[in-house]
Amino acid sequence: MTDANRSLERWGWASIAVNITLTAVNLTAMLASGSVAIAAEMIHNVVDLAASIAVLVGLKLASRRSRRFPYGLYKIENLVAAIVALLIFVAAYEIGRTALFGTGRDVVVTPWVLAAVLFSAVLPLVFSLFEHRAGRAAGSPSLIADAKEYRVHVFTSGVVLIALLTRSLSLPVDRIAAALVAVIIAKSGWELLRDAMRVLLDASLDHPTLLEARNVLQQSPAVRRVWSVQGRNAGRVRFLDVELELRHRDQERAARTVRHLERTLGEAIGRVERVQISVRPRSRDTVRIACPLKSASGRVSNHFGTAAVFVIAELRTEDGVVVQRRELDNPHAKDPRGRGLKVAHWLSMQEIDGLVSRDDIVDKGPGFALGEAGVEIVLSDEARSEDALLSAFSHLTTG
Repeated sequence: MTDANRSLERWGWASIAVNITLTAVNLTAMLASGSVAIAAEMIHNVVDLAASIAVLVGLKLASRRSRRFPYGLYKIENLVAAIVALLIFVAAYEIGRTALFGTGRDVVVTPWVLAAVLFSAVLPLVFSLFEHRAGRAAGSPSLIADAKEYRVHVFTSGVVLIALLTRSLSLPVDRIAAALVAVIIAKSGWELLRDAMRVLLDASLDHPTLLEARNVLQQSPAVRRVWSVQGRNAGRVRFLDVELELRHRDQERAARTVRHLERTLGEAIGRVERVQISVRPRSRDTVRIACPLKSASGRVSNHFGTAAVFVIAELRTEDGVVVQRRELDNPHAKDPRGRGLKVAHWLSMQEIDGLVSRDDIVDKGPGFALGEAGVEIVLSDEARSEDALLSAFSHLTTG
């Protein structure tokens, strides 16, 4: 068991202790006062105690794996959140029924009873602040649900306290307060059930998260195109499914790139249990090759970083015919420092498949940068750009 899971379980036990305390305090206050509103709050506490036990069970089971459940039982946390919501509905019904149809007696309000109700509001308020923070940090829906439910106690106990104070002024609001508690509890239950069912029904991750994942992938020079990014929540973790196209032709390098992208996505998005990346095969109708030139005259430059012009040609794979040719000025030819790396990054943005060069940069910084972008470097002594491009084309298409 990881330290994170142990921490979550400790919060589960703490929640049980808090609910036992609240149940005991409200039961004593109810017996002493005869208040229907306090009785409603006590029923609320009993339901929450059962819910806290369910949360603890969910936390203990969520991260377990088995042969039948190799990805873990993370959704059990959302199932627990749904059960908590249903228990809240039961509590709301019982409280409402008691408020409307229960037999009542005179309410006895003493300073001790008021202090007990005030304590029942302060304790869940303080505990919920820390539990909600822990739940958000761990991404645990069951802890977050539990913390939200404690915050409902703050409102309901406040309503009960007001009812008792006004009762001491001979105003008959005890049953009205109990009914209001029931309505507040039912609303809280609906919100918890709605959020839990979204995950249980495999609703997609929110759009900003999916967009962030796509942006992370598109920033990699090795990624030629991102076809789709899909994801879902399961408990406190996320699962991502990605389909993309890489620039690499080499399978070993492509596999290394996929592993790197999986790690990068996990770190950028957070709480990612698994990233599944499917690589589409590249369309090979054409091959795009770059060649450094001394000038627009077409003579191949002996130097990579200081080449005045780069010709980028697109050749048809079936016969090597040039279907498109562009000559681009080197934007970094006169930069005083770091020319090679800057040119390498600029070329990778042109989505080239290969670079033909007389300058051996394979084991230098620019060569590594182009290699990571899936660009294959072909060394050639050809002086004319047409001959150099054909030489590189032959190498790239025949392997």
